[in-house]
Amino acid sequence: MPSITHMALVELEKAGILKFIISQNIDGLHLRSGIPREKLAELHGNSFMETCPSCGAEYLRDFEVETIGLKDTSRRCSDANCGAKLRDTVLDWEDALPPKEMNPAERHCRMADIVLCLGTSLQITPACNLPLKSLRGGGKIIIVNLQKTPKDKKASLVIHGRVDKVIAGVMEILNMQIPPFVRIDLFQIILSQGLSLDKKFVNWTLRILSVHGQKAPLPFIKSVEISFLDNQDYKSTTLQSQPFLLKRRTVKEKSFEMVLRLNFSEGCGSSHAEINVPVDFKVSADCMNLDKEVVFQRLIEETVQNSFCGKSAVIERKAISIPKSEVTVYAIVTNIIRYAKSLKSLAIDSLSNGDVKRQRESINGSATSRKRSKRKKRKYRH
Repeated sequence: MPSITHMALVELEKAGILKFIISQNIDGLHLRSGIPREKLAELHGNSFMETCPSCGAEYLRDFEVETIGLKDTSRRCSDANCGAKLRDTVLDWEDALPPKEMNPAERHCRMADIVLCLGTSLQITPACNLPLKSLRGGGKIIIVNLQKTPKDKKASLVIHGRVDKVIAGVMEILNMQIPPFVRIDLFQIILSQGLSLDKKFVNWTLRILSVHGQKAPLPFIKSVEISFLDNQDYKSTTLQSQPFLLKRRTVKEKSFEMVLRLNFSEGCGSSHAEINVPVDFKVSADCMNLDKEVVFQRLIEETVQNSFCGKSAVIERKAISIPKSEVTVYAIVTNIIRYAKSLKSLAIDSLSNGDVKRQRESINGSATSRKRSKRKKRKYRH
């Protein structure tokens, strides 16, 4: 989950104070927190991102991509005119920094009035030299890190402390609120049907799937309990493992309503959410495709107001002719995190982003991917 600092940076960006972020982390939390992609350079990649080498499309996933080193993954570009194999974006130690990320990072450093270096050891080249580019244009460097860094002597201000505590103090002085983080995930429900040989029954299949592909995992759903409203003809059941799939047979003219209880995985803000799914086997030819950002904003506002996870909304519905199916895409709130409103309420030894070990790594600017942590550190080529 994003930390206090992540969400404070989001508010500073919305206020027009923060112009650009350069990140060496591969956790994807800046994008997840709400920083616009065009205002972010992820120098070492994003372990939740895939990109198309042919058309340049980017795909942000809700699961960690299985490869590193700019290798092909198991998925393809969804653009009908492309269809190329996708690649991961996480650099291995011998990989050069991508110009797509490095060029805007250099440009913004040269333009910057102030470069804030937050929670970084400033030891990995060439990224560690980026802040120095601001000095040539009269800019200043401010460093906040627990330990000393090689660039401390170049900085106008150095604070040896926890980044969350410092940024919380900055927000308090600016009289700005740190916004809550509301996590929204997507999933799809596919209801397929076909007539029996005697045409008296409908054989139907219900699938609860990731929007990233039928073989992609649903990391936020642990199990699905299915019950039927006002209908004694169907037995309730629980789908314990992925892929979540239910097959049944129904009299052709019969309609009913299912209740899906989605049991969330550990780490979500609530234990479950319920969704009602009416079934009449009349697949509509009309498609619905709502503005995703508008739906997201409404869910965020309602969640913040009610402080309750689990609210969902339909963002897309479409029909498929073969096999005869209806596909509905849902957005669902899986977590809400509120942060301390004042510096006084922020504990000195509070850890804002998970367990002690992980926080020690990230706050010191030395966090690395689990996939690469055992390798010998080397300089990136550029």
